[in-house]
Amino acid sequence: MINPMSLEDRNILVTGASSGIGKDTACFLSKLGARVVLAGRDIGRLNECFNLLEGKGHRIEEFDLSAVDDIPKWMKKIAEEMGPLNGLVHSAGIYLIRPLRATSIRNFEDLMHINLTAAFCLVKGFRQKGVFAQNSSVVFLSSVMGMVGQPGLAAYCSSKGALIALAKSLALELAKDKISVNCVCSGNVETDMAEKLRKTLTSEQFDAIESMHPLGIGSTEDVANAIAFLLADTGRWITGSSLVVDGGYTAH
Repeated sequence: MINPMSLEDRNILVTGASSGIGKDTACFLSKLGARVVLAGRDIGRLNECFNLLEGKGHRIEEFDLSAVDDIPKWMKKIAEEMGPLNGLVHSAGIYLIRPLRATSIRNFEDLMHINLTAAFCLVKGFRQKGVFAQNSSVVFLSSVMGMVGQPGLAAYCSSKGALIALAKSLALELAKDKISVNCVCSGNVETDMAEKLRKTLTSEQFDAIESMHPLGIGSTEDVANAIAFLLADTGRWITGSSLVVDGGYTAH
């Protein structure tokens, strides 16, 4: 039986694989047959994720994405040791709830550095000769907050909206190399980050957010499914797009 979402014998790098969407995406990709490179800063949590993976050939890469100048060389080393990458998932990111008056330039720049600059450098590294395989795919984890506004989230919304624009531009530039570039725009899902958000809000405020999702708050698996869809042959003819996975949030 043909499985159009099979990732058998494909090498896929996942950033932010130590927790949340990145962790569950890595686990799901392994179930589909991929060899997964787990990238993150917390070696303990990366090891926990590694032990959940199915199949063989996976590896852990302890790496701080804030060292953006080192990203291309790092990715070159991975490809030399493991073989060309068939996919890249940038799930690592910073979330900040803070009104404009309390947001410093440093806050803004730190958030953009990881959410956007690191994404740019990851694709720059991915595009190097010998690093990417033919018909490969890049997926940025954006957010519905990159498509709509929200008080107190100006920096975060800016970074996620910029990711969408970056994906469109890179999709056109890298099409000749047979590299697709897309975004998954997620609504609120149950993660450690969402739990931190819940603790900063009153129950009424969080209930209001949940009510904006007609299908309720989602799960990390819902987002992982969409990411896998874009990485597999099912996403072969999709590039420059933003796949919205938000339980109906943006339908309002």
